[in-house]
Amino acid sequence: NQALLALLGLIITGILLAKKVKGALFIGIIATTLIGIPLGVTQLPSGGILSLPPSVKDVAFKFEWANIFTWDMLIVVFSFLFVDIFDTIGTLIGVASKADMLDEEGRLPKVKQALLADAIGTTVGACLGTSTVTTYVESASGVAEGGRTGLTAFTTGVMFLLALILSPLFLMIPGAATAPELILVGLFMMSPIKEIDLDDFTEAIPAFLTIVMMPFAYSIAEGIVFGMVSYAVLKTLTGRHKEVSVTMYILAVLFILKTVFM
Repeated sequence: NQALLALLGLIITGILLAKKVKGALFIGIIATTLIGIPLGVTQLPSGGILSLPPSVKDVAFKFEWANIFTWDMLIVVFSFLFVDIFDTIGTLIGVASKADMLDEEGRLPKVKQALLADAIGTTVGACLGTSTVTTYVESASGVAEGGRTGLTAFTTGVMFLLALILSPLFLMIPGAATAPELILVGLFMMSPIKEIDLDDFTEAIPAFLTIVMMPFAYSIAEGIVFGMVSYAVLKTLTGRHKEVSVTMYILAVLFILKTVFM
């Protein structure tokens, strides 16, 4: 029933998108959730729809300092650093590309401010004992619905605050109802593929490895790593090393060392 419901949701949402209906993704989630009730997939709240969020006092600011200056901790910190940086950069570039916010050279204006905001969120989230507060590729769904400014993010944040109070209502939405939207977000993120020069294998192969390795490794960062390393290697071995920046070479070497020794 889960798979059937997800398939129905994908068809419904796809039709709405094809008809250019505003709020197609949101309507698709609601419709799929309602269809899931007779199928036994959607579980209605047993109590009320209001619920106060649990206190964070048990996890907030509960730091462990014992092993902070050890080699093992240093490895952990730098591993998370690389993962967070490239997860964030990959998400920012992907979403910004979908929103047509990149400049002529494919760069994101004010990327430093975006990375600073992500860093602050990550730090504050860690202090409060939550999972990483970072940018998510699901933001492409907001872009697909026309979101282009900070008002979109602000509205999403307000809705998350409401979700804390109405958690029983939101928890009734099954994964099969949100899966179609995530599938379509993946479709939205595929649009930049048309910019890849498939006749140049030093460009096409790294791009292919990046795309394929993200789902295989279950990590945006790992996909970018494979793409960057293969790009540097192919350009060098084909005598086109001048097309690769020094920064790219340094990162490629660091990633290889990380893979070998960590």
